[in-house]
Amino acid sequence: MSTQTMRTGITEAEAKALCVRSFQIMVSGTLDDFAEVVHPEAVNREAGSEPPAARGCGPAAFYATALWLRETFADLAFDVHEVVADGDLVTVHNTMSGRQVGPAIMFDPAGDVAEVFPPTGRHFATTQTHWYRIRDGKVIEHWANRDDIGTAKQLGWVPPTPAYLLRAAIAKRRARRQYRNR
Repeated sequence: MSTQTMRTGITEAEAKALCVRSFQIMVSGTLDDFAEVVHPEAVNREAGSEPPAARGCGPAAFYATALWLRETFADLAFDVHEVVADGDLVTVHNTMSGRQVGPAIMFDPAGDVAEVFPPTGRHFATTQTHWYRIRDGKVIEHWANRDDIGTAKQLGWVPPTPAYLLRAAIAKRRARRQYRNR
């Protein structure tokens, strides 16, 4: 492999470090941190069920995803296992972990509240693979493969108990009122 890639403008080692940094700032970074890592035209292909603010382009949208995750999970962490770079593409295999302390609110394509998973206080740790495209030394595109069923099982969302289904219905009603007023 060459150490310089024409399409990214940075070395493969720098591209790998950039993507690892994106996990670090997801946990505790500021909007300014995201501006250093995320291209102004960057798209997060995973934002379809996230809050409307996360569906845009650029650092502010990626920061909105981080805030959404932080509101839901305490002790949020990403343990990076492998990072592979090829041309303008970087792949990161990691384990995401945390403890659910806030409602996990999922949104429909129109940006309305679709589902709400009330906090369980439980911990989870599941593997993921994130794919990044790099341009001009920053992340321009992101998509992922995640073990969402594994996460849901560990957090007690599935299979749901009758009491949890009632809590979910109440949480969904509250979230819909909250997001209607924004």
